[in-house]
Amino acid sequence: MAIPKSTLVSLLPLISPTFAWGTLGHDTVALIAQSFITPKTASFAKSLLNDTTSTYLGNVATWADSYRYTAEGAFSSPLHYIDALDTPPSSCNVDYERDCPEEGCIVSAIANYTTRVSNKNLSVTERQKALKWVIHFLGDIHQPLHVENLAVGGNTINVTFDGTKTNLHHIWDSNMPEKLIGGYSMDDAKDWSTTLIKEITTGRYANASSSWLKGMNIKDSVGSAMVWATDANSFVCTTVVPKGEAAVAGQELDGAYYDSAIPVIQLQIAKAGYRLAAWLNLIVEGSTELKGSSHGYKTGHVPEKTVVKREITELEDWMVEARRVRRAYGWNCGPEGHQH
Repeated sequence: MAIPKSTLVSLLPLISPTFAWGTLGHDTVALIAQSFITPKTASFAKSLLNDTTSTYLGNVATWADSYRYTAEGAFSSPLHYIDALDTPPSSCNVDYERDCPEEGCIVSAIANYTTRVSNKNLSVTERQKALKWVIHFLGDIHQPLHVENLAVGGNTINVTFDGTKTNLHHIWDSNMPEKLIGGYSMDDAKDWSTTLIKEITTGRYANASSSWLKGMNIKDSVGSAMVWATDANSFVCTTVVPKGEAAVAGQELDGAYYDSAIPVIQLQIAKAGYRLAAWLNLIVEGSTELKGSSHGYKTGHVPEKTVVKREITELEDWMVEARRVRRAYGWNCGPEGHQH
């Protein structure tokens, strides 16, 4: 049985209502997507959101984080994650049946709210919420520690960054991207998105970007989201904790660690924006065809086999304990939230 909403609320720590991937990351993902969605998709989004400004997707990119700190939205806190019950750095993997709990997870949420965006039987308000969740969750699922169980997604691994005591999850969400760009305003996000769009179209990601759409199938939202989750989770082993938790715990990480992490952060933000554009185009147009790009395909075409869900009937004891620890800890990102 699902945990009652009242119980979930009681588990949430008291933290300030600030934002995930950092405001900078989420806004940048949304602005990248704006550059690649088709005119029809842009018109649909502007109409549904009742926003015709130049940052219409960016303006709602962090709504889901603000909403989950309200009494009404507390139920949605578990939906920002899927805690992969794997064993990094020796093994990284995500399994939907194993890792998505009764409360739901980011994979089930993307599947659910994708269908709700275009459901005309729902109120405009509910469809607006669905679109805002899709925009946000496509960003979250690309953050490696949003798809990892280890130390509650890195929240209980205390580290120092630029002399500030924080945790591993927080520096991936905020500290490292903001050090790279120099701030977290919408203007900062515009500058970063412009840089990454150039990298996608003519720069270092130009040859790889078409592969970012593989496995994307609107008829299998769970399978599509699992491709993205698996992709992000792989960086836990290669970049987040390549030598294990003990190698980063209590360390200052603004030197060599930062240098190795930043290329991954930039890549994941670029992927998230590009995939968000394709996903929104699928919802509205039935095609991933991106504006100004030859990449894409129609709804019915699946370019590679989607992830098959492995049936697991019983969790191992350590997995049960890990999930208990997560629930006791709460579903938000530590006592400092996502503050900058």
